[in-house]
Amino acid sequence: MQAGVSEVQPRHVLVAAFDVHGRGHGRKTASGVRRVLAEWCRHPPRRVTLTVAAGPDLHHKLSLPAPEALRHLPAFPGDRLEARRSGGDLLVQLCADDPLVCRRAATRLTAQARDVLGLRWRQSGFLPPHAPHETPRNLFGFKDGTENPPQRELERWVWDDNGGTYLVFRRIHMDVDRFTALSTDRQEKVIGRHRASGAPLGSRTEHDAVDLYAKTPRGRYVIPADAHVRLAHSRLDGGARMLRRGYSYDDGRDDKGLLFLAYMRDPQLFVRVQQRLAGEDAMSAFTEHRASAVGYVLPAPGPGQHLGDLLA
Repeated sequence: MQAGVSEVQPRHVLVAAFDVHGRGHGRKTASGVRRVLAEWCRHPPRRVTLTVAAGPDLHHKLSLPAPEALRHLPAFPGDRLEARRSGGDLLVQLCADDPLVCRRAATRLTAQARDVLGLRWRQSGFLPPHAPHETPRNLFGFKDGTENPPQRELERWVWDDNGGTYLVFRRIHMDVDRFTALSTDRQEKVIGRHRASGAPLGSRTEHDAVDLYAKTPRGRYVIPADAHVRLAHSRLDGGARMLRRGYSYDDGRDDKGLLFLAYMRDPQLFVRVQQRLAGEDAMSAFTEHRASAVGYVLPAPGPGQHLGDLLA
C-alpha cells in the first residue's frame, strides 16, 4: 500500500497530473514510463509522501490491460470542468507540513520525467489550523471528513486485494462569502450538522450516528431532505464508504474552495453519491465543480520492485 492514503494528513498538499508525450503507444513508451517510476521510487523526495495513480488512458497508451473499474467519470449536472485543470495519464499527490517542500518535490519529479512525461496541471492546497486529532474544517467553517471509515475498516472499503485503491479528485469552487452570509441556523440545515461541534442535527457530539429518520414534533425531518449529510450518507449505498482527505485551496478572492481527494475500492461509489448531490444537495447552490480526475493508486512495490513493475 502506497503512503499518503491512510496516514494522518500533513498540513499541505500538491496534486499534479502528467501526460505521456505525444501519442506514445506501445513497448517503448511503457519502458519509458516504467523508468520514470523507478527513478521516482529509487530517490523519493524527502519529508514528503508521494502517492502515484494511473489515469484511465495510461494503460491504453502503454498497450497494457487496465484495472476493471478504471474509467473516466461521467458528466454531472452543474459541472463546469476546465480541461486544462482536469484529467491526466499519471496523477501524483505530494503531502508535507511545509508547502515549499511540496513545490520542490513537484519540480524535481517533473524534471526527472521530462523526456517521457509532460506536466498537465498542478494544484496546491492546505489545511486550516486545527488541533491534533481534530477533524479539519473547510472554508465554510464546517468539519470535513467526520464520516471517514476508521483504520480497522480500510481494507474493507478502501484497499483492494492487491493493495491498490482508486483516487477521485475534484476541484470544487466554494462561494464562501454568500454561504457565510447565511444565518448559522440556515448554514446548519444546508450541511446537516451543527457548526460548532460538528454533531449531526439533533445530536450532541461530532461522531454521534446520523439519524436519517428522526423527526420534529411537526413531522419534519430533523436533518432536512436536501441536507448534504443526508444525501452523502453511506446508508444510501449499502454502507459502502470512501476515505476523504480534503484540502482547502485559495487562488485569490474569486477562486477558493475544496480539493476533494477521496480513496475507495470502486469509483462508482463516488459516481452514485455525486449523482444524488448534483440533483438535490442544498449545498450545491454554493459550490461548483471545476476540475476532475480519477486514477488507480498502484500497489506499493515489494522487495526488489518499483512502481513501474505494477503496470503489467
